[in-house]
Amino acid sequence: MNRLASTSALNLARSLHDAGINDRAVLEAVAHTPREQFLDAALGHKAYENTALPIGQGQTISQPYMVARMTEILLQSKPNKVLEVGTGSGYQAAILAQLVPQLCTVERIKSLQIQARQRLKRLAIHNVAFKYGDGWQGWQSKGPYDAIMVTAAASSIPTALTEQLADGGVLVIPVGETSQQLVKVTRIGTRYVSEAIETVRFVPLINGELA
Repeated sequence: MNRLASTSALNLARSLHDAGINDRAVLEAVAHTPREQFLDAALGHKAYENTALPIGQGQTISQPYMVARMTEILLQSKPNKVLEVGTGSGYQAAILAQLVPQLCTVERIKSLQIQARQRLKRLAIHNVAFKYGDGWQGWQSKGPYDAIMVTAAASSIPTALTEQLADGGVLVIPVGETSQQLVKVTRIGTRYVSEAIETVRFVPLINGELA
């Protein structure tokens, strides 16, 4: 994607830097991604506020700080192939696609998946593969992955996702129900090492039936 950064997007990137996001590539991706295009027109005026916003179907577009923070953590492993669980609006995918060679993304709500695919196509982002499916199961046939990012909170860490990590790969995932923690899981051979990063608040990662 080759776009001029808007003043609003530049200001958002600067505010994220002030909030502690230090990865320059992440900040540049935020600055060059038109967040208003991932929202209904009625919410466009709120696009560059550092807040989560509704996108329909009981889902949200994540707070920009959390998008940047999770991306920054994921990039520490210098991944080539990444799986995103929870395409949602497509905004997180648009950020990731500028920073990794290959992105696979899974969404369980068909209407959201269709809209996200259309948005990324309009932005000339072509290194993303889309799947309509249950995020708890990941996308086994495309794995293993150097990194996996989950954009909704799981009640526990899905075994299917950890098994789809390459050796040395990392999983970045919110875990919990009433109380949630952002967790980084690193695969080391047959072992998995977990590290709690910070307290977060996400919509739940639904397990099972598709919508």
